[in-house]
Amino acid sequence: MWYSWFVYFRLTLLAQVTGFLAGERNYAEIHGDTGPLVYPAGFLYIYSGIQYITGGAVFPAQILFGVLYVINLGLVLLIYIRAQAVPWWALSLLCLSKRIHSIFVLRLFNDCVATTLMHASVALMQQQHWHLALTVFSAAVSVKMNVLLLAPPVLLLLLKSLTVWGVLTSLGCAAILQVLVGMPFLLTYPMEYFSRAFNLGRVFIHFWSVNFKFVPEDFFISKPFALSLLILHLGFLFVFAQYKWCRHEGGILRACGPQNVREEPKKSDLNVVDKFLRSVQSLSANHILTVVFTGNFIGIVFARSLHYQFYSWYFYSLPFLLWKTTFPTPVRLAIFFGTELCWNVYPSTPVSSVALLLCHVSLLAGLWFAPSEYPYVDRTKEIKKS
Repeated sequence: MWYSWFVYFRLTLLAQVTGFLAGERNYAEIHGDTGPLVYPAGFLYIYSGIQYITGGAVFPAQILFGVLYVINLGLVLLIYIRAQAVPWWALSLLCLSKRIHSIFVLRLFNDCVATTLMHASVALMQQQHWHLALTVFSAAVSVKMNVLLLAPPVLLLLLKSLTVWGVLTSLGCAAILQVLVGMPFLLTYPMEYFSRAFNLGRVFIHFWSVNFKFVPEDFFISKPFALSLLILHLGFLFVFAQYKWCRHEGGILRACGPQNVREEPKKSDLNVVDKFLRSVQSLSANHILTVVFTGNFIGIVFARSLHYQFYSWYFYSLPFLLWKTTFPTPVRLAIFFGTELCWNVYPSTPVSSVALLLCHVSLLAGLWFAPSEYPYVDRTKEIKKS
């Protein structure tokens, strides 16, 4: 067991960093003993820092990741408290995952860094700091591309919260950071960088998949299976956006369109009042977390392959999502611990994969039938006081 930590950290992550530190800027030539480099450049900078601090030793790196675990947990508790949707005792569930402890403190995966930055970005979104939030979000993507699962719901929140100019400048902040992070590689071997760091067509090994292990391997790696899951992913994002996340505004177009789309053709005094009210309303912390966590979870449900470290992508959202449903508390806890049990079966089996899929589908169904909360916080009272 200890040797497996050593192999992955020293022979894969740090071996890739060593090539970068030696001056190699061609992504096609940077690799470790277990495979080529497939992460954006932010990964290289962060793990170069870890190598410098630890000297490449495993135990000091585990201490660093233990600190990272505490920081991440603090961010998660912050966004939960702001959302005020989970009873205080249920917050203890966030500390009870054996698999998450292994991913953070033992395995030293870069998923942990990306997840922490993702939660920091969500915390900034809850405070309406959209430009800074998108910059931190982009930093998370620069460490590992899985954070892009949040891109559709985040874009929806931007369109609901900001003007067209605000949306463009926020996305511009994210784009500028990506350019700056990738600059050494974009100026030398740009095609190699894009093809390796942002490869959306990569096929994962069937053996390591925790989900869909019951699917025959030849069908698992086939394009029809991947395309079917992609269509389901996009379809569920659309129906949730149209009928759940934008329900109170009357659908996606009314929620995200220009002001004249939302208003009636006749410019009456009532419309002027409505326009004023919208201008002093902001999205609630609860609604932001609902959209982001649910959108990410939909991506997880329809992901073709989930490796063990991928559990960190959505574990911290489970208590929140479970308490958004109308399930009785025993059912919520059964889904939570059932999911945890499936992720601790090694190697995964067809039975554990089916059980995990049932947990996912049950939670997704619970979210669909749950009532949709009003998305805005009315700030007119604050304005009157000031």
